[in-house]
Amino acid sequence: MSTPTATLFFSFLLLPLAYCAPPPATPTTGPCPSLDGHTQFIRSRCNLTHYPDLCFASLSSYAAAVSGSLPELARVAANLTLARIRTFRTYVSALRRAGGDAALGRTAAALRDCAEQLGDAADQVCRTSNELRGVEALVGMEVSWRVSNAQTWMSAALTYEESCSDGFHEVAAASSVGSGGGDSGIDVKTDICRRVMRVKQYTSNALALVNSLVDGR
Repeated sequence: MSTPTATLFFSFLLLPLAYCAPPPATPTTGPCPSLDGHTQFIRSRCNLTHYPDLCFASLSSYAAAVSGSLPELARVAANLTLARIRTFRTYVSALRRAGGDAALGRTAAALRDCAEQLGDAADQVCRTSNELRGVEALVGMEVSWRVSNAQTWMSAALTYEESCSDGFHEVAAASSVGSGGGDSGIDVKTDICRRVMRVKQYTSNALALVNSLVDGR
């Protein structure tokens, strides 16, 4: 299952860049002394996030596209987060179709709800990316208004993702007392919660970078 999932990720990675923002320049693939300053900028901003290693690993290859711009860094982080959410939503939907509602009971309901919540999360992250487009050229209250909107929408995305994992915690609790779902519910819960945690890490990092816009660009 890992191979199709990986394929889905790389195919969906381009979607948010196409629909929500102009695609960044092709990531650098090797050492480039002229980019040292931009790469260090990304590292310094990522050090302010909850998951700095993940932040730097996912964003450092976009140093040329970001070019020292904090709004652009936050926007690229939002786009990468959107790619993760869309890929994960596709995975959740595939699990539900494979199992069938009758076979999985509570788990099927949790998968259905999770897919819907991830769709809502994707909408919020896409709105965030759109709102950050062109912020560098703005001044005054317009900047504050856009950043505030971006903070609100990215925070909402994180809440939707947490709702997805909460639903599977309830499935596991019901399964443990024999209320339905069986061992398959517990297995799916473990898988989904592990995957949603990774998505939440990307979302948390993007939110932290959006929040840092409040202190200046």
